[in-house]
Amino acid sequence: MTSSPNRRPLFLLGLGGLGILYPGLVYVSLGRVPSAVLAVLALALVGARLAVTRGGALASALVPTLAAILIATAAFALIAPALAVLAYPVLMSLGMAAAFGLSLRGGPTLVERFASLTEPEPSLAARAYMRTVTWVWFLFLLGNASVSALTVAMGDRDLWTLYNGLISYLLMGSLFGIEYLIRRRVRARETAR
Repeated sequence: MTSSPNRRPLFLLGLGGLGILYPGLVYVSLGRVPSAVLAVLALALVGARLAVTRGGALASALVPTLAAILIATAAFALIAPALAVLAYPVLMSLGMAAAFGLSLRGGPTLVERFASLTEPEPSLAARAYMRTVTWVWFLFLLGNASVSALTVAMGDRDLWTLYNGLISYLLMGSLFGIEYLIRRRVRARETAR
């Protein structure tokens, strides 16, 4: 995607930042900027994630999911651009839930694939733990998509922005932090054996 490997982390950071800022941008822009323009922003965010993921270690797990999100967002944008703009967080959560859930059918799980970037040969106990964490993220993302869809259905832009732009990220960060602390304890126990 970028010409220099040194720029890739900056690009990923910028892309993540735009994703986090997306609900705020929608909040201040919806009604002032044509919905189709904001729908193009959602499509650009998914397209950029897809482009970045294509060559990476997690491509086989994430590219089909991101492609499906891109297609669903484009379909919504053609039918109802304002709905596409608001549905973007719902589609992202549903898509990622699908990626986590589908990885539970076989192996390795998505969490194990993430972990393999730094730990290529996990123990059986570590794999079992990663399977449990995959289930947790799958269920969390389904719940997140449900609440996000509810905020869309309620039609309250303030509530939509509060949940999708703040609460959702706080919940994800909390889940990640709690899992990190539990993972440290699990590793310490495994090392002590």
